[in-house]
Amino acid sequence: MPIVRTLLVLFPLTAVIAGAFWWTNRPPVVSVVSPFYGSAAEIVYATAVVEPVAWAKVTSIIRERIVSLCGCEGSSVREGDELAVLDSGDARATLAELEARQELAKAERERSFELLERRVVSQQLYDKAQSQLIQINALLAAQKERLRDYRITAPMDGVVLRQDGSVGEVAEPGEILFWIGAPTPLQLVAEVNEEDIPKVTKGQKALIRADAFPDQDLTATVSRITPKGDPVLKNYRVYLDLPADTPLRIGMTVELNIITRDVEETLLLPVAALDGSQVQTLDEENRLQLQRVQVGIRGTKTVEILDGLASDARVMSPFVEDLEQGKKVSPGEGMQE
Repeated sequence: MPIVRTLLVLFPLTAVIAGAFWWTNRPPVVSVVSPFYGSAAEIVYATAVVEPVAWAKVTSIIRERIVSLCGCEGSSVREGDELAVLDSGDARATLAELEARQELAKAERERSFELLERRVVSQQLYDKAQSQLIQINALLAAQKERLRDYRITAPMDGVVLRQDGSVGEVAEPGEILFWIGAPTPLQLVAEVNEEDIPKVTKGQKALIRADAFPDQDLTATVSRITPKGDPVLKNYRVYLDLPADTPLRIGMTVELNIITRDVEETLLLPVAALDGSQVQTLDEENRLQLQRVQVGIRGTKTVEILDGLASDARVMSPFVEDLEQGKKVSPGEGMQE
């Protein structure tokens, strides 16, 4: 009886040990996918701003107080229309002084001429009076030209897209007071990284993502690329034409995906299935094989497979680095086999 009792104890203990051994050495469960056919697109990402095709920034070239503004934001203007007036009190006082000096210089020249004819003074004295008058005339002409800077006018026909500044404020040289342009057509001005610019060419289509219109499919077309890049920011300016019916507005910022190359009906795999140019496939016995493939377009979710993989292959996804080649695995329940 003690022998039978010992056997009865050993039997369940052996079963537990065998079960633990199987559990420890069981094939790991992996996720398996099959390659599939679809479209692949190579894109270049950029950010852009909506601008009119034809527009101008209007600034003051002198530092002076603003005495009047047109209040014409959103209104149409013609080239030469008055937009703002700056305080020209000091400049007009200078003009009046120069005009008075001009009259004195004229009188002095006339007097010198009369004396010269009577041979009372020398030719040199007359020439000096004449020279002084010429100098004052030049100063007077320059001052009259300078007075034009106190009246800011529209440089082109268009709409006042934006007006800044207020009466009483001091306009600084170079400070933009007005944006004037044609409300249509519109364009996008994008900044593209110098590493990506060789892929971008005129005529390429771009997909637009705008926070103001999250549910709309918006597009643009590359129209031109600036020849010289920015060596500091390391980017190039790219202009894209917007369609006439675009809902985008001037000044909006958007994100772009410029499609530099697209392929229809090509073999694809999820990005997670690849480690560089390698994939893990399963043979008929569910043993792991490391396989090198030739890849094409790499997207954010899928990768184009050009060569090295059959369309009916079983591929592990995601790629697991610590599984050695030849190891037997088990495709998970509900996953592709």
